[in-house]
Amino acid sequence: MSAHGSKSVVLAALAGNLAIAVTKFVAAALTGSSAMLSEAVHSLVDSGNQGLLLLGMKRAARPPSPDHPFGHGLELYFWSFVVAILIFGAGAGVSLYEGVVKILEPLPIESAWISYLVLGLSILFEGYSWTVAFRAFRQGTQGRSLWQSLRRSKDPTVFTVLLEDSAALLGLLIAIVGIYLSQRFDLPVLDGVTSVLIGLLLAAVAAFLASETMSLITGEAMEREAREQIAALVRADPAVLHLNEQLSMHFGPNDVLLNLSIDFRQELGADDVEQAVTRLERQIRLAQPAVKRVFLEAQNFQAHQRSIAADLSP
Repeated sequence: MSAHGSKSVVLAALAGNLAIAVTKFVAAALTGSSAMLSEAVHSLVDSGNQGLLLLGMKRAARPPSPDHPFGHGLELYFWSFVVAILIFGAGAGVSLYEGVVKILEPLPIESAWISYLVLGLSILFEGYSWTVAFRAFRQGTQGRSLWQSLRRSKDPTVFTVLLEDSAALLGLLIAIVGIYLSQRFDLPVLDGVTSVLIGLLLAAVAAFLASETMSLITGEAMEREAREQIAALVRADPAVLHLNEQLSMHFGPNDVLLNLSIDFRQELGADDVEQAVTRLERQIRLAQPAVKRVFLEAQNFQAHQRSIAADLSP
């Protein structure tokens, strides 16, 4: 997986969603199903979202420049946030609108077998895309639960596709049940209710994605376990008296900026401190390969505390 996301996961999802969107729109036109139209819009929005993720990955991979000395990795998080907005606006909004219209003016579904055929094929395609995303996602979970992994993942290209595909699969099942019940009980209004349920599902997914990507955009630190490992590594070095402060920030899934303020032992000479800095940088990079830039500041512990106190004073 690259420093700026998993391209294969996004491409697999894009190919599947484009094919599914076309077939769903054809089926919606032939059957008049509101639920099918909502699913078609859902797949079209997902296709556009994958295009935006690919754009974000391309822009995030640009090298550092004088105006962006730490690179452009944060663009991936920005475009992922845009995806969340599109899911809410274009996906959930259209589905809710179509559902309400169908509830107010229910019409019977024609040639429902077409809907069942398309939805069944869509489940197969979405299932493949979901499997690709899930395997990529589980590679970095380290035995954690799925929910914990989603909350702590720093790669929006994977968890966005995984959540989109999960919502798509659940939406397909909702559409199948809704169409069946609409026909079984001769209640066309249930088709509209199904569309509303799909819209609410998309809104929930969009809200979660927006929350997670906003946290990354605004400067999320490394995971607690990684920070604790680095702190233990620094404190164990014979040249270190105190670890004053550790600051980290993700610029991409595998691109971390790390700042350390260290109080070195007073008896050390300048050469000893330089050797300690080189040694610590090497050990940190080996322990945490995601750390691409390390900045170490030599500062007396008491002076560091006074600096903090000064910053906090009104």
